[in-house]
Amino acid sequence: MGIKYSNKINKIRTFALVLIFGGIIIMYLGLFFQRSPLFMTLFMILGFLSIIASTVIYFWIGMLSSKTVQVVCPNCGKYTKMLGRVDACMYCSEPLTLDKSLEGKDFDEDYNKKKKF
Repeated sequence: MGIKYSNKINKIRTFALVLIFGGIIIMYLGLFFQRSPLFMTLFMILGFLSIIASTVIYFWIGMLSSKTVQVVCPNCGKYTKMLGRVDACMYCSEPLTLDKSLEGKDFDEDYNKKKKF
């Protein structure tokens, strides 16, 4: 069984979702410090900033997602969005590429990085 790949857009959306739940948990932890207004306020502000960061990330990935290339996955036949030279299908995690020189090669996300000479 091979490695399961994930689409970059889905990874970023998952990170933003984790920030939301993390922010709520951080704010909830602040309730345990009700006797210390300083710590309670600190936890509430950190949780709030985490939720704001998640909102910014969701907005950014939404704008980025509207500019991506849509391709038809050869495995499942559904339209999927690609970021970079190599990516995975959003539905079946099939490795995809638009670069003809990378066809037939093993999937490696390092192909998206710019080479430093």
